[in-house]
Amino acid sequence: MNEVAPPAAEFDAVGVSKLLLRAIRAGALATLDRAGGFPFASLVTVATDHDGSPLLLTSRLSVHTQNLEQDSRASILLAERGKGDPLAHPRLTVAGRAERTSDERVRERFLARHPKARLYAGFGDFSFWRLEMTAAHLNGGFARAKDLTAAEIRTDLTGAEALLAVEASAIEHMNADHREALALYATRLAGAPKAEWRATGLDPEGLDLAAGDRTARVPFGHRVTGPSELRKVLKTMADTARAKAR
Repeated sequence: MNEVAPPAAEFDAVGVSKLLLRAIRAGALATLDRAGGFPFASLVTVATDHDGSPLLLTSRLSVHTQNLEQDSRASILLAERGKGDPLAHPRLTVAGRAERTSDERVRERFLARHPKARLYAGFGDFSFWRLEMTAAHLNGGFARAKDLTAAEIRTDLTGAEALLAVEASAIEHMNADHREALALYATRLAGAPKAEWRATGLDPEGLDLAAGDRTARVPFGHRVTGPSELRKVLKTMADTARAKAR
């Protein structure tokens, strides 16, 4: 089950959408059938690029890959799961054009979120794709729906080059030396259950965590663009989480 922090009492469509985009690890991919042109839906695992763009790993043997090779238009439905009526939980549909990529950044961010995919990611028929978002629609539950532009849910990377450059080393350091803090972030700040949480990625707006098939997103208190800011905000988050644990 994916762990997504609940929306605030006052509906924050952009905030809920960004949480869904970052926290949901699998979704329904809709492509256009190469033969008949009708919508073709399939289940795929999903990660995100630094700016929030969905990332996919697909086999050329799959129908959806063959569809994308003919027509790059696609959409992905990301839905929070939970008890009760499925329609009472938020879900986000993101539309755009999928582009095949060999960028090492895309590969590593996807495999950090889905480490078991390393078993087959190097096979000749597999390739990575990035969905260049053009629009989105959020259904936040009953009577809560909103059309959104790609700009509204895309993370601004302006001036964050220094942060992104140290992502790999920062994630490695946190996973090696600060697992207690990661567990506190997940349980006390994101409301996730106790588990062996690890960091899988970061960006100017927050930290992505995973534990087995669970995921969590921990937003930063403010936009972070460099390593020194990152250290400070992570310490502040740890202090806040420890205070909540008392």
